[in-house]
Amino acid sequence: MSAVAQRLASLGISLPPLSAPAAAYVPFVRTGSLVFVSGHIARRDGKPWVGQLGLTMGTEEGQAAARAIAVDLMGTLQAAVGDLAKVRRIVKVMSLVNSTPSFTEQHLVTNGCSQLLVDVFGPEIGAHARSAFGVAQIPLGACVEIELIAEVA
Repeated sequence: MSAVAQRLASLGISLPPLSAPAAAYVPFVRTGSLVFVSGHIARRDGKPWVGQLGLTMGTEEGQAAARAIAVDLMGTLQAAVGDLAKVRRIVKVMSLVNSTPSFTEQHLVTNGCSQLLVDVFGPEIGAHARSAFGVAQIPLGACVEIELIAEVA
């Protein structure tokens, strides 16, 4: 069992299977040693995790939603490469946070995803460049959407 698989097991995380895209795109694209994983929206109990930070949700709940997205992103990444042990670096995470104009903690919400990636892959592989934006709306009313880029063997 790889170190990544052991960390996932110790955290009680099982990765979901690859889900079908909801529109005209693919879940991931591999070019050379990079894998671009399409944006994943937050889901809870199999349905979009709906809400707006600063109005119907607080930062802590947003972090939980971002963490849930990290699990889904890793499931897609595993489908792309067959084994997460092949991941050499999480290069970039981009997060869109459905938030009110006065909400300014998008970076803290996104930490829910970033911290889990570091916990699973370790700081040498999991630490990444990142952008976090507040947006007026996300498809299906979801509270957070995150995409990532990874370098793989």
